[in-house]
Amino acid sequence: MENLLEEAKRYYNQKLNQKLPAFKRYIFDDILKSPAKLTAIYGSRGVGKTTLLMQVLKSYKIRKSQMLYVSCDYPYMQGVSLYEFVEYFSQRGGKVIFVDEVHEARNFEQELKMVYDMLDIKVYFTGSSAISLKNPDLARRCSMYHLAHFSFREFISLKYKIKLMSYTLEDILKNHENIVYDLFEKLPNKKILQDFEEFLFFGAYPFYFEDKSRYIDRINDMIEKILHIDLSKIYSISPDKIDVLKKLLVTVCVSEPFEFTMDKLSSKVGITKATLYKYLIYLDKAELIRLISHEAKRYTNIRKSDKIYLANTNLSNAICINKLKGTLRETYFVSMLYPGHKLNYVKNGDFLVDEKYTFEIGGKNKGFKQIADISDSYVAADDIEVGFENKVPLWLFGFLY
Repeated sequence: MENLLEEAKRYYNQKLNQKLPAFKRYIFDDILKSPAKLTAIYGSRGVGKTTLLMQVLKSYKIRKSQMLYVSCDYPYMQGVSLYEFVEYFSQRGGKVIFVDEVHEARNFEQELKMVYDMLDIKVYFTGSSAISLKNPDLARRCSMYHLAHFSFREFISLKYKIKLMSYTLEDILKNHENIVYDLFEKLPNKKILQDFEEFLFFGAYPFYFEDKSRYIDRINDMIEKILHIDLSKIYSISPDKIDVLKKLLVTVCVSEPFEFTMDKLSSKVGITKATLYKYLIYLDKAELIRLISHEAKRYTNIRKSDKIYLANTNLSNAICINKLKGTLRETYFVSMLYPGHKLNYVKNGDFLVDEKYTFEIGGKNKGFKQIADISDSYVAADDIEVGFENKVPLWLFGFLY
């Protein structure tokens, strides 16, 4: 174990010397201030979990010798008991340990529970969005923070190196005109619709700003790793079934969200309906798709199919060529609302949010005909910079986080 700790410290020093971006993701302050003994950051590949973990580490106000960074996918950590390693570090003065890719560790849930119960040390860890804490005892002990892909606000902030605040949904619905005017005073480029068009196809993941020319290639690489490594390992999916998952993603990409019933979709991709449901849940957990259920399912067990969207519009740009404008608009709306709000689809309108607000998504000429008699109803309109009354610019929903 002594040699292992020496090797870990060598990697830790290398990580400390790496330059980190000044830009902080939306949950940075919450994680840094987390009082929990176990604090988890989970999310899809590519959203910046490791960068965020290192930013928290470098902002921690204790001696660097009392902290340590390890990644469970490093070769030296293979087959190592996470508990025994953390115990050894703790016995030698360790106060805080930052554990990356925790799902790569053997029996990580049991090991973390033992750390919590037996050791006087604080643990921050990251994990794939595809994992879930199945151990209820661990789940109760752990503060979980979800890191989503970039919001439109974060994209604009990083692109122009300016600080922009986020707003609650209630703020946006009640004060969207004033919010837009305030935002325009801060934007060096007043062409917000041009920026929005860019964001629909590029920039949902932080690595866009590292190498724009290879962005789509890197998204496709990320998808391959999620399918072949994350889902294959976590859910024991055989390699020959990975192609089915790919076909499912392409089918979702080229179709309207409610074009297929489960029967038709299972037939199209060549699997049983039971297997289809299972695979859709896997892809949803991996944040490659989003499943939105009908509002009536809140009250009854009626058999209505879920609407299926890709998790963000950049995935559409990477997976298929023919992208329907209406689907892109709805996908964007879902991707910006999903991290912090409950969504259902409805008969009159497109979405019910938080069981209160009804939304119709459309272009600048979209009217209120379908939702005219519904209280708390709004149109989220594309191709407008500023809204009026209950017509809100679609792009502004990207400022929720």
